[in-house]
Amino acid sequence: MSRYTGPKCRLCRRQGGKLFLKGPRCYSANCAFEKRPVPPGSHRGGRRRLSDYGLQLREKQKVRFLYGITEEQFENYFDSATKVPGVTGETLLSLLERRLDNVIFRAGMADSRSEARQMVLHGHFMVNGRKVNIPSYLVEERNVITLSEKGKKNQKIKEIMEEEVKPLPAWLEVNPDTREIRILRNPERGDIDYPIQEQLIVEFYSK
Repeated sequence: MSRYTGPKCRLCRRQGGKLFLKGPRCYSANCAFEKRPVPPGSHRGGRRRLSDYGLQLREKQKVRFLYGITEEQFENYFDSATKVPGVTGETLLSLLERRLDNVIFRAGMADSRSEARQMVLHGHFMVNGRKVNIPSYLVEERNVITLSEKGKKNQKIKEIMEEEVKPLPAWLEVNPDTREIRILRNPERGDIDYPIQEQLIVEFYSK
């Protein structure tokens, strides 16, 4: 299955909650979910009660859309998580958080994960001094992410560098002047502030 390229606000309405896919707009009065917090399509009889399978599927889809990845990618992350000692659901979320595009977003260098993905694809960042243009690249503890020469000339990034550094998750550190990003440690479950029921995802793939 390819990556979803349709209306992003439709995803929030379908999942029944904000996925914050459009950056600042999601926090404004223009947010489509605030105006119409109901699923798209016909609404006869209102929202139906989901089965256990439906709840598990929706949770999996919610996380997949949140990080902007394909079905195949998500399955690969889950398979990798099952091979690591520990709690599978928490390991899965840690792997997703370590994606380079997510790190750029979490560090405040982009308004959304999709914007961060584009920045990475265009070669605006380097990891440990080497240019990386793969959004799915997994960062490691003590990695250092810096702007490439191309990134320093990007107008959007210039505007971001003039702003104050936003609150960061505990596993990241950002230099306020150069916007150098340091990975202090691998992300843990407590570092993820979005409401996710990862156990439902584990149950979905356990069938």
